[in-house]
Order: sequence, then structure tokens, then C-alpha cells
Amino acid sequence: MEYAMLALQYLALFFVFVIGVCVAAVIVMYFLDRRQTGDAIRRNYPVIGRFRGIFTELGEFFRQYFFAMDREEMPFNRAQRNWVYRAAEKKSNTVAFGSTRNLNIPGTPIFMNAVFPPLDDQYASTEPMEIGPYCREPYMAQSIFNISGMSYGALSKPAVRALSRGAKMAGIWMNTGEGGLAPYHEEGGCDVVYQIGTAKFGVRDHAGNLSDEKLREIAAKPCIKMFEIKLSQGAKPGKGGILPAAKIDEEVAAIRGVPMGIDAISPNRHREVDDFDGLLDLIAHIREVTGKPVGFKTCIGSAEPWFEFFRKIKERGEESAPDFIAVDGGEGGTGAAPMPLIDLVGLPLRDALIRMVDLRDLAGLHDRVRIIAAGKLVSPADVAWAICMGADFAVSARGFMFSLGCIQALKCNKNTCPTGITTHIPSLQKGLVVEEKDKRAAAYAKAVISEVETIAHSVGVAEPRQMRRRHVRVVKDDGSSVQMNEIHPSVHLGLEGMARARGFKQFEDALRRMDVKDAAE
Repeated sequence: MEYAMLALQYLALFFVFVIGVCVAAVIVMYFLDRRQTGDAIRRNYPVIGRFRGIFTELGEFFRQYFFAMDREEMPFNRAQRNWVYRAAEKKSNTVAFGSTRNLNIPGTPIFMNAVFPPLDDQYASTEPMEIGPYCREPYMAQSIFNISGMSYGALSKPAVRALSRGAKMAGIWMNTGEGGLAPYHEEGGCDVVYQIGTAKFGVRDHAGNLSDEKLREIAAKPCIKMFEIKLSQGAKPGKGGILPAAKIDEEVAAIRGVPMGIDAISPNRHREVDDFDGLLDLIAHIREVTGKPVGFKTCIGSAEPWFEFFRKIKERGEESAPDFIAVDGGEGGTGAAPMPLIDLVGLPLRDALIRMVDLRDLAGLHDRVRIIAAGKLVSPADVAWAICMGADFAVSARGFMFSLGCIQALKCNKNTCPTGITTHIPSLQKGLVVEEKDKRAAAYAKAVISEVETIAHSVGVAEPRQMRRRHVRVVKDDGSSVQMNEIHPSVHLGLEGMARARGFKQFEDALRRMDVKDAAE
């Protein structure tokens, strides 16, 4: 009994001490808030005004877990994230009691199921597709769904390792992003697409110019299958980037080919490319040096300038064309970027992809130039839509981040990612166990491909690349729907069909600008 009373006395003293510390802290904060001049709320409402900042910071997390409905959040809602999580864990993605998606929202795509779909023995997996027929080493790409560009540095070491190993398991390619080729990209043994950014990280000389010697060195690696020139990206079209000196350690400096102690600057465009002739010259040069397929990635603002690009290709011959074009949507990406550029600059993928596909086909390059779609494609429906619109491949960055366990904490630009994916803090990286996450990435990729093939089967074709715009309807403002090929008819309709669908004068003007009368035949 004596010990119990003594313990109670100590607990009471401790409680009084804690209360005293709290009161003292409140008094200190009161005077600090009254004296500071930067925040009017805290100055007028000392101590209490501090809760505004706390609640603002926590608001997005409370909405995510308690208040937002499954289909309400941005940039990705809970239903989208949960589909990826279940696919990555190899769990069933079946649902009960009907769809939670509002099918009356304008722009919603609806796939048109066939009355008599192919039987199970008439159903085929997606065939591999060749990229770069005029290269010394063409690439036979196995998968329609692959990993988009994310640099080592933007992603953590364990994240890159897990994606590399997962890509190998799933038989898909992985894009390095503009940060150069890290050993962790090679670790898994997957196919790798090397992205050449405006700073030429990893393939630059001491002056920052493209180095043929380093290009040959990179191209000699068996894992490197293609080279992608990054003109612009959806997160920040028209703007370059800065890697602060504080983030450049010896490893990053060696991988990127930059000195330590100074910021690494990425220009807003390639200095040697002033026009489309310059772009085609750069593509030809890299293809000649490496012997491998070369294309480019871009976020487009208008189709207008690209008529000239394809006209140049027709003048030079189809051998001069890029082997692929990756069309990125202006919806923003995984990296940090100014809000005005993420929100307001660049066409969304649903607009941009159709324009680039039509221009390619109008120029008669359907079987020469492969189109890769990128931009918020995380679900099978997204990928199937892109294939229907004319894309040959789809790539995703954020989908694969979700497969690694990303919770959309929106901390990618702050080095405090709680899941270890975009942070370089060792204690946070420990949560990302490579030997487990690689299997999740592979399972997610396989699930997307399988579900896309299921959609293809449902609309009545044997495999995804046989899907066309006529297989998709889109909801209009009045709630009714219309087939996509009525809004955006394919160039493969031929001259007469295109003229009837779009209006003869508009199509004739496009042909004159392209200066190719037989493009659609």
C-alpha cells in the first residue's frame, strides 16, 4: 500500500510538471506570435492561429481516409489506387453490387462489347512489336505496357532496384529517366530505354555536350534497347530543371557526369536543336552512333507545328523518321514542378494522343513510327483506351509507384516520402524491401496486360492492338454517348471517309500542308 501511494505521488508530480511545461510553452508561443510580423493570423490570434497551419497540412490526409468518396480524389482517387494495390498483391479485383463510377460524366469512355466475342480458343496474347526497322539492332518489344521514365535521384535506390527486378519478371521495359543509367537499373536484367535529357546526363562531355564516346559505351550494354530524346514532359513543358549541389554526391556525380559542389542545370530544351531539321539530324546521329532505335518524348501544345515535322520526314524519306514518339499528357508527372505548368500548360493526353496518331498516319508512317502513350495511365481501362486511339504501347510511372506502396502522400518533392520511394533518407528507405516490392511491380504489370486483353476480348477482337476507335464510345454533355470514330475518324478510313467525317475543306487543307496526297490511301 505504501508503494502504491508513493507511485501515485510521483505520477501526480509528473502530471503537474507536464502541465507546467505546456503552460510555459503556451506563454512563450503567445509572446513569439505577438512579436512576429510575418503571419497576420498568428499575430492577431496568438497560439490558436498556429492550428490553422497544422490543420491545413493534415487536411489532405484526413480527406484521403475519412471524407473523400472512392471516386473523388485527385490526382488519383481511392478506387484507382486500390485497384493497383490489389493487383500488386495478386488479390482479386472483382467488385460487388455494381459500379461506383458515374458513367454520365462528359468524356467518360465506354467500351462497346461485342454480341458474339471470340471464344476462349480464339483469344490470343499480345504479339511482340518491332521498333526501329532501319537500325542495326532493331528492338522487338514484348509488352504493350511498360515503365515510364523516372530518374535515379528522383527515385530512391531500393525503388529503382525493385522496378528493375520487377520489370524483368514481367518481361517489360524500364525507362531510366533523364538522370542517367545507374547500376540499379541494370541489376534486374530487364530491357532498358535510355532517356537523353536536355542536360545529356550520363552521355555528356565536360562541357555538357553530347559525347559520342559515352553514347557508344552506353549502347554497348546488352540491357540498353532504345534511346529516347526528351524534348518536354507533361509535368513542366517548356521548363528545365535544377539538381541542387547538396543532392549531388559522388555516386550521382559519376552517373550523371557532372561535377560536385555546383548545381546541375537542365536547359529547357536541347541547345543544338533549333528546329525540326535539327531534331531529325540529332535522331539520325544518335541512331548511327548507337545502332539502336531512337525516338523522342514530348508534351504537345498544338498539332499545328507538327505538320511541318512530318512534312520534313516525307522530304527526307521514311528512314529519317524517329523510330518512336512518346506522347506525354500535360496532366503533370512524378517530379516537382511549378503549379501553373502542371495545371495549365500542355494538352491532356486524351487530346494530344489522337492528334499525334492522326498526323503520323496522315504522313503514311503508321508501320514506321511507333506511338507510346504516357500520362496518368494506371488502370487497364486507361491503357485499353490509349490502344484504341492508336497508340502501340502505353507506359506508366505513377502506377508503378503505387505498386511499390506509394500512398499519394504528395511528398515527392520534399525528400520525406513515408514509403521510401522518393526519399534518400536511409531510415525511410528501410520500409521498401526490394525482395518483396519487385514481385508487386511484376504482378501489377501482368494484371494490367491481362485485363487489357480481357477488354479486347470483350469488344470482339483477338488481341489489344486490333482494337480501334469504333470500339469506344464517349459520354457527351447531355449524358448520351457517341462512338470515338465519329468524333475523331481514323486516317485509315481513306480520303473519302475522312472528308465526309471531318469536312472536305479541313482535310484538304491538312493534306496540302503535309504535301502528301496519298498519305491516307
